[in-house]
Amino acid sequence: MQLGLIGLGKMGFNMRERLRAGGHEVIGFDPRPEVTDVPTLEALAESLAAPRTVWVMVPSGEVTRQTVAELADVLAPGDLVIDGGNSRYTEDRPHADLLGQKGISFIDAGVSGGIWGLTEGYGLMVGGSDDDIARAMPIFDTLRPAGALPDGFVHAGPVGAGHFTKMVHNGVEYALMTAYAEGYEMLAAEDLVRDPQAVYQAWTNGTVVRSWLQQLLAKALKEDPALANISGYTDDSGEGRWTVEEAIRLRVPVPSIAASLFARFLSRQDDSPTMKAVAALRNQFGGHAVKRISESG
Repeated sequence: MQLGLIGLGKMGFNMRERLRAGGHEVIGFDPRPEVTDVPTLEALAESLAAPRTVWVMVPSGEVTRQTVAELADVLAPGDLVIDGGNSRYTEDRPHADLLGQKGISFIDAGVSGGIWGLTEGYGLMVGGSDDDIARAMPIFDTLRPAGALPDGFVHAGPVGAGHFTKMVHNGVEYALMTAYAEGYEMLAAEDLVRDPQAVYQAWTNGTVVRSWLQQLLAKALKEDPALANISGYTDDSGEGRWTVEEAIRLRVPVPSIAASLFARFLSRQDDSPTMKAVAALRNQFGGHAVKRISESG
């Protein structure tokens, strides 16, 4: 099938390659002239045969909102827009309504797979009508991992369900990564354990904690056993925060996900104001020694 693809970054570029290898005609647009196939969104729309399907793969927030608004002007009734970025699910209904006023359909698609998706396939979580999902299914079938459909693709519900599901997916990812990382630190701290990387390598088969993330940590430790070339500073792209916010709204306890989010905040502090206050309090009520800044160099 023919597809317009907006956004040719790390994931979008690889998605274009995977789809082309699967026999689809993909016309990509990106502001960078070295990767784009057409110069403008208008040119993209003109290059596609009606009814058109356009996949948006740009950063969440204002860039996505602007792109959807521009598509509402250059597309026509009967066309379909798929937002495959990490948009917050609350933005999906406004996007669907804006496009719907022009007779244009909308699907929200949560996409997981990162830079490995080109070869391994992408886990897909989509929201929209049954008819719209069926229409885009040739694209989804090529992007998803090989194997049974339910083992890499889910039509999670109506518009908004795809991005809500991806938000929770990323919240779970936060907690899993933190747990694996804490386990590594425990192993590295104990002199009895000769090689933490070998332990994580052994866990890649037969154990109940094996997973792709665990395998990737074993790979990272093999490349840099002490992680000496990596700073502990860890950013967050939004989905973890949104998961915690929605958990509060729904009154669902998510202590592991919340703790992993706050651990990322902590990683960005050169010196923790909280722990400085704790040290001051211990000194005030118990006379416990305080390490002065001048003493630490």
